[in-house]
Amino acid sequence: MKLKENNWLLYAVLAALFWGIWGVVAKFVSSDINPYTNHFLFTIGMLVTVPFIIPKIIRTKPQLRGIVWGLIAGVLAITGNVAVYQSFVSGGFAAIVIPVTNLYPLITIAIAVFIFREKLNWINVVGILFAVPAVVMLSGQTMLFENPSAFLKGFNLNTWLVYALIALLFWGIFSAAQKVTTNYVSAEWSYLSFIVSSVIISILFMCLGIIQYDFPRDTFLLGSLAGMFNGLGVLASFAAYRAMGKASKVTTIAGALQPVFTIAFAVVFLSERFGIIEGIGISFAILSAIALSYEPILKNKP
Repeated sequence: MKLKENNWLLYAVLAALFWGIWGVVAKFVSSDINPYTNHFLFTIGMLVTVPFIIPKIIRTKPQLRGIVWGLIAGVLAITGNVAVYQSFVSGGFAAIVIPVTNLYPLITIAIAVFIFREKLNWINVVGILFAVPAVVMLSGQTMLFENPSAFLKGFNLNTWLVYALIALLFWGIFSAAQKVTTNYVSAEWSYLSFIVSSVIISILFMCLGIIQYDFPRDTFLLGSLAGMFNGLGVLASFAAYRAMGKASKVTTIAGALQPVFTIAFAVVFLSERFGIIEGIGISFAILSAIALSYEPILKNKP
């Protein structure tokens, strides 16, 4: 296949790379700030990236439908973020909440196959089967493997589980909404719409008085830097969808490879170590990406 035909894959991997860097930087952000403040800093970081997309934006005229879908995508993503926080506040254990919510690509895959009518070959399906355990293994929470009975006993229909499932649902729909957005506008306009929704919600949080402003300077700088990399990941994922990447593939590849990059950077820069479970997860994630990127070469008829 020609390189140009694989642009969606390059953008999907780039999204995973940026989100992987975000995962490392986010480790340094103070855990004392609430998610509303975190989102506020995230928005500031994304605003830093706006100058990079202005040249492309001023040369194109967007469709209103695409702008609306971009706004919707932003609201879906932020709602999922808040739901995760509420899950923890309601008593949810990270060992269960994180692996469950990280399975959001399954929602996107279901939407892509049954609503978008995307076609997957059997090798792609194998890739998805590799991705699911990879995401769980690389979630940073090992209770499922170390104490399966305790993990399963934690699944009670409590408030925290409802919030976790809401996050799972909203993140999955968000990824699908990204694909719809790029059907009408460019990746740059899609990203700008996403930023606008993030700004609007940040202003709403400010009006509600739920943002903390007493954070130290380092938290401001690192939180904004994390937001910038997270934003660049969103931009790259929009570019992958715009380059005709299938939602079922882009979301799964980016979701599976993101923790691989995070672990790699953490090992190099933070001297962290990973165990057998993470090693198997990395292998599964790479195999998943390779299988999902496969497309059969169609022979021309004589």
